[in-house]
Amino acid sequence: MPAPDAYPRDLVGYAGSPPDPRWPGGARVALNFVINHEEGGERSILHGDATAESRLTDLAPAPPLVGMRDLTMESAYEYGARVGIWRVLKLFAERGIPFTTYAVGMAMERNPRVVEALAATGCDWVDHGYRWFDYAKVDEATERAHMEQGLAVFRRMTGATPPGWYIGTPSLCTRAMRVAAGGFIYDSDDYSDDLPHWVQVDGRAHLVVPHTLDLNDTRLARGLGWGQARDFTETLIDAFDARHAEGGAMMTVALHPRLIGKPERMMHFARFLDHVMRHDRVWIARRIEIARHWIATHPPGTKA
Repeated sequence: MPAPDAYPRDLVGYAGSPPDPRWPGGARVALNFVINHEEGGERSILHGDATAESRLTDLAPAPPLVGMRDLTMESAYEYGARVGIWRVLKLFAERGIPFTTYAVGMAMERNPRVVEALAATGCDWVDHGYRWFDYAKVDEATERAHMEQGLAVFRRMTGATPPGWYIGTPSLCTRAMRVAAGGFIYDSDDYSDDLPHWVQVDGRAHLVVPHTLDLNDTRLARGLGWGQARDFTETLIDAFDARHAEGGAMMTVALHPRLIGKPERMMHFARFLDHVMRHDRVWIARRIEIARHWIATHPPGTKA
């Protein structure tokens, strides 16, 4: 067994004594909504890939087609870009709710109208990789090239470097590579905590703002017990109520237009938004605002 200081994982965290987040306004919950813009960046032989995409749509899971296009899968993704995103943006605009966008570089390039619409909302941006696939299976040189290519897309289309990243399926090199590149404030390639926390990367303090897979509409596509639109909404309401009662939590809700953007799911999701808005002491924030608050309130080395 390696010495504890040589083991690369942290199984201790806040050790049962998390700090008081001191959310603005005395909020009991910091709530962040994430809209994922991925459509057009998925696997396809049109994009130079060996196989078609096979993940995270309403289609029944099946092995990916090799060496050929999957027109059914392509159209399931196209729904998100053609229809779903506009329904999602309308709902958030009607309620004046801010959100964060996780964007895939290639998807941004293929649909500038969606990028313009997202930017017009004042959302903050998170780098979701230049491609939406498993970087753990990609060599370091290719990953580095994709990082640079994706950042160039963000700078050209949004005018700035995104302050955070979430690859979702990172490699062992991802965090060190991106910290060394500079320009990022935090990353969300982490599911290990309910609160932001600091890690050391090559001697530098680096902020992690954890993401979610449980409060994520992909569970509608992953066969994890959600068969109906109301299942997602009921889970979100329970999760919110539990966090509000406990106090001090962060809550992330992740959305994909090709999934949540169906009318029946939007109808139920709107009920969750209305439930939240009936409560006080809730800070609905963009992800960059949560990161900046943590940096200011709990800088590296603080205990509470």
